[in-house]
Amino acid sequence: MVSRDMALFPAFACAAEPGEPSTSSGEGSRKAAELDWLSNPSFSSEDALVLHQRATEGANLTPEKSPLLRSRSTSRSELSGESESLKQSSKKRKKKKKKKHHHSKKAKKKTRGDSSNSESDVDIKDIKDKGAGSDRNQKKGAEANLDKKTSNSTSSRILWLDDIQASTTETFIIDKKPDPSNWAYKSLYQRDIPRYKRKGEYCLGIDAKKQSVTLDSSASKKKQTQRQPERYFTKDNVKMLNTDGVPVCSKISPSGPTTFIPISQVETDDPSGATELNPLGIYDSSTLQWLQGKGCKSADREPETTQQTIQEPGINIKSDLMTKVEEHNKKVRENPGDINAWMEFVSFQDELLGGPGPYASKGEQEVRRKSLKFILEKKLAILERAIESNPSNVDLKLARLKICTEFWEPPALIKEWQKLIFLHPNSPELWKKYLLFCQSQFTTFSVSKINSLYGKCLTTLAAVRDGSMVSHPLLPGTEEAMLAIFVQQCHFLRQAGHSEKAVSLFQALIDFTFFKPDSVKDLPTRGQVEFFEPFWDSGEPRIGEKGARGWKAWMHQQEKGGWIVLNADDDDDDEEIDEDQEIKDKTLPRWQIWLDIEHSREARHWLPWRPDKNKTEAEEDCEDPERQVLFDDLGPSLIQISNPDLQRQILYSFLQFLGVPCTKKLFPSNLYVAMDENNIFDSMLSDEKPLTSVDFPLSGFNSIGHMNTMLRGRPHIGHYKEGEEFIQNVFHALFPLFSGKEKCNLSICWLQYEISKVVQCLQGKSKKKLKAQGRKSKKLAKNLLKAPDNRNHLSLWKLYAYLEWLLGNIDDARKVFDTALCAAGAEGLKSPQLCSLSLLYAQLEVEILESVEVAVMSRAAHILTTLAEGGPYVPYSGQVLSVNMLKARKTYEKALQDHFSKMPVSDQHQGSDADQLVNLVGCYALFQYLTVGIDAAVLIYAQTSEKLEVSGPQKGENNEENFDVQNLPTALEGVTLLHTNLLRFHMKISIYPLNPLREVLTQALKRYPSNQSLWRSYIHVERKSHSASKARRFFDGVTRSTKSLEPWLFAIQAEQMRKNLTDNVQRADVGEVHSTIPETGLTNRIVALFEHAVQSENGTHCPLLWRMYLNFLVSVGKKEESKGLFYKALQNCPWAKVLYMDAVEYFPDDLQETLDLMTEKELRVRLPMEELDLLLEV
Repeated sequence: MVSRDMALFPAFACAAEPGEPSTSSGEGSRKAAELDWLSNPSFSSEDALVLHQRATEGANLTPEKSPLLRSRSTSRSELSGESESLKQSSKKRKKKKKKKHHHSKKAKKKTRGDSSNSESDVDIKDIKDKGAGSDRNQKKGAEANLDKKTSNSTSSRILWLDDIQASTTETFIIDKKPDPSNWAYKSLYQRDIPRYKRKGEYCLGIDAKKQSVTLDSSASKKKQTQRQPERYFTKDNVKMLNTDGVPVCSKISPSGPTTFIPISQVETDDPSGATELNPLGIYDSSTLQWLQGKGCKSADREPETTQQTIQEPGINIKSDLMTKVEEHNKKVRENPGDINAWMEFVSFQDELLGGPGPYASKGEQEVRRKSLKFILEKKLAILERAIESNPSNVDLKLARLKICTEFWEPPALIKEWQKLIFLHPNSPELWKKYLLFCQSQFTTFSVSKINSLYGKCLTTLAAVRDGSMVSHPLLPGTEEAMLAIFVQQCHFLRQAGHSEKAVSLFQALIDFTFFKPDSVKDLPTRGQVEFFEPFWDSGEPRIGEKGARGWKAWMHQQEKGGWIVLNADDDDDDEEIDEDQEIKDKTLPRWQIWLDIEHSREARHWLPWRPDKNKTEAEEDCEDPERQVLFDDLGPSLIQISNPDLQRQILYSFLQFLGVPCTKKLFPSNLYVAMDENNIFDSMLSDEKPLTSVDFPLSGFNSIGHMNTMLRGRPHIGHYKEGEEFIQNVFHALFPLFSGKEKCNLSICWLQYEISKVVQCLQGKSKKKLKAQGRKSKKLAKNLLKAPDNRNHLSLWKLYAYLEWLLGNIDDARKVFDTALCAAGAEGLKSPQLCSLSLLYAQLEVEILESVEVAVMSRAAHILTTLAEGGPYVPYSGQVLSVNMLKARKTYEKALQDHFSKMPVSDQHQGSDADQLVNLVGCYALFQYLTVGIDAAVLIYAQTSEKLEVSGPQKGENNEENFDVQNLPTALEGVTLLHTNLLRFHMKISIYPLNPLREVLTQALKRYPSNQSLWRSYIHVERKSHSASKARRFFDGVTRSTKSLEPWLFAIQAEQMRKNLTDNVQRADVGEVHSTIPETGLTNRIVALFEHAVQSENGTHCPLLWRMYLNFLVSVGKKEESKGLFYKALQNCPWAKVLYMDAVEYFPDDLQETLDLMTEKELRVRLPMEELDLLLEV
């Protein structure tokens, strides 16, 4: 069957009906001559007449004559001329297209019109055969008219059915002439078959319930085979996961059980109109309003719909996110001065960008990097708008500069920073960020430049503090920020290898603060510095040196005529012997010899070199000029500190700098920048003795004189003889400055330093060193207790007894404890020091118990019972009365209730109250553990923690001005530590589930994410777990919710411990080993953690994190990647000398290149290569 096309445009019809008058052609030619613009076939008037006559004549046909035959005869006479011309043109075009396109897809599309012509040719042949008896005169007239039309429309190749047919009743004919080509080929000619694109799979005319049509196409199969299945992390699937789900039922469940989901009734505002327009009740309210001609009432939905319609296709943004965007825009539009609203709007842009997880593939990270640039540009535009509304705000400008670091070059950034500092020279926070920025720019970094920048900063802030800079007012907290910047400068010099300058800075500031003459106290800072310079250059002994008297005494003596110099004994001959023995084995590689000598000189020569007048030395006699410190290097950094608490902070910072553990911590601003040592993971006897584990806050920092590579084992605490003498002189110089509690605190620091050295000897298991160190420490403790001010301080007695216990002298330690308890009197639970002493004594006794069954009658129970009684202490006789235990329990309970009842109003002595609460809860819980059991002790800790959590935020809100309010969270932190230590000890000696300890640790770490002791306990507990999924989820949650770096460090440490465990199991030489730990891809997981950690705000400039990352890559054999990582680390921490020393050990072939780089950046190189060559030749 062959179908004929329908007519669409009558202008292209080229035939006339047989009954058409002859005048029509003449009229058409006359009109065409008159109107040239109608010569176009589209405007031909003849077509309308032809169509009209054709319709009228077709209606008046006689029934004898078939209309089909008439139409056939007519079409034959009208189309004979046109069909011949169209055939020739179509054949030529076909040949050209076949040669040119080689049967391409484009050629197939373009030649569809030709196939229609071929079909029309078949019809014309049939008309010729069957309509031979038609009228010849009509044929001649039609041919004449047709030739005239085809001369004007030679480009038309399409013959429409309406032009050749009067009636459409029979549009199909039967072609009975066989085609011999069908015998030669297997199918019809492809151009004779019409092509079309199918839309949808539905077929008209079938019953959808009973019938179906399956359409198979080779193209769709080919597309399906080529398309690979998508993973869950692809872009489309991530968008699908981010979309909101549609709730299927109400959140409020019905009261009775139902077997169906109820459909909520639609409430309308106008029930009368609703019944007329909605008779079936199927329209919702918005449809009814539209039918009534009303607009939508909820105008707030309009922006959401408009924004959703204009968004790009394929981007599926949540409706609630768009609502948040509108809310943020409304906030900043209505209140442009709200800085928090602007900053929240900027940080909200990250929420709009759904970033990949921490273990994303490289392809996804590339896509994220591109989208991240788009987000940064949006943030930049928002911040520029905010700065226009708030031109004097520093936080907005800082946020803008932080984003500009991704786009601008370092010189342009430095200029912008300088402009900002020039506009706000009185902002300490701005100075801190500017110093860190300049310190971390590798291209422009040099030690001298950054050191002078620190001096400029402190000089400017000192002028603002003194009032010399009238243009800018003094901001609150400036003095504390100045001290933090000073300490940061000292750590910067220590990390760069210039230890002598760092020590000199502390010496100068202590003299400048504590030994200032009264005659210069009223002068401004720069005037006082000018008076201080002669004292510094006079050669007078300074703090830490023998015979140091201070600036004030020197000034008074100068007014009287100067000092009388006495010759001191010459007993320093150790240095020359050590210099001769620097190279112990010349057969070692050059890089190893260089590391050994560099480390040795770093440990021995960290004190500044001074010419010895007794040996008639001059400044020219110094072999290493870098060991001399000039006043120009430290004069600009001297500042005035008037706050007594900050003055004491100077001393504690100096002691921590020397390696002495103190109760105070460093300032958070420079905490992670100065962190460069991996001793934060050391447990300090925590695994062996969980109850009495030693915890020092100064972990993660190299003390002065200790700088070595990651792979070398070395002592962290203690110095050579010269360094130890220097620390003793510092303490002796500081003791006269204080009295009472502060003097006792200094003695406690010194004794803790000795105890830490004993603990280090215990870990090293060296009996000889332990015995020698124990002898020195005991001598110091006895000397401190002999001082009149220290005889009645129970804290020193506690440390002395603990020292004896660590040395193994348990009987001597018990005597010391008993003596201290007898001397304390009958204060009982009211004394925090007595509670602390009794708690430590009881904990030590509990740790040596053989079993929990005998704990009721143990010495520990006697100690805690006697403490609660409040009477004089009676030594342990072997038994404890049950009546006394009952009385003690009631006393503990009442004391704890009284403390909680007084806690909301006791604000004056909050620090002592916090210590008393921690010790009281610890004694009560340990007493319950010994007499009742672990559950009773855990209940005490749980109740205390709950009350502290409830009362903590209220006190923080009501007493923001109170300086000691911050101690209340410290109380909760101390109670949590005691709780976890007791659970760990109980799990060690008996069977107990792990879940309670894990819950306590997770809750505490969410509240205190920077507590290293809690993190050590957590990874110690989780390393025994078979599955690490819980710990990984917890680490991931904590890292997302806090800016602290400790969660990242301990997450990496936990994964590395797990990797070492699996490696040890697989490498065990016991035959075939099947690993029972389900772990794969640990290396990639650790690398991903490192990458995310170094991209965090605090991790970018943390030398410890880069050292751990570099060490891990080298340990897994990735030498090339580790070399690239080393240079990447230098881009962020160019001042850290330990990174260069690690590189010397990891890449020994590049020793000369590394030393040249250190020399270029002015880092301290104590052994140049030329000197090493001379030493090797000798």
